[in-house]
Amino acid sequence: MSRTEKTGLKARSGRIAVIAALGLASVALATAPAFAKGAVEITAPRTAQVGKGITVTAHGGDDSAGYLHQLCLEENGFGEGWHQETCSAAVRGDARVSAHGTSARRGSLKFRAVLYGLTSAHDQHPVRLHASDAVTVHVR
Repeated sequence: MSRTEKTGLKARSGRIAVIAALGLASVALATAPAFAKGAVEITAPRTAQVGKGITVTAHGGDDSAGYLHQLCLEENGFGEGWHQETCSAAVRGDARVSAHGTSARRGSLKFRAVLYGLTSAHDQHPVRLHASDAVTVHVR
């Protein structure tokens, strides 16, 4: 076998390996599930005074087709567990909500925002799409 025959064989086997790898990668990408992209962000003050106003705002969205979006603020404070404070109206696209209130005693309040997907404005079975991390407000 001459030298040119050996290099031609190496080049051909290298091309075959590259084509096989690209084929496997395309099959793996085609079978992987598609995930909708979305996020929820929440802002709240770090500290607040007893009896003074606390404003918590959140906004979020998701690119899932066919859903209206509703954003709800939930609170957990003073051993009561998580409960809904307020919710936005069902909208297409990004949703925004804010809650205003005061605390009558010292302690820590936690807030989080949850984005729900609805099939109609009066959907009785919303789908939970995303939730924010909890933020803590220290009431002094």
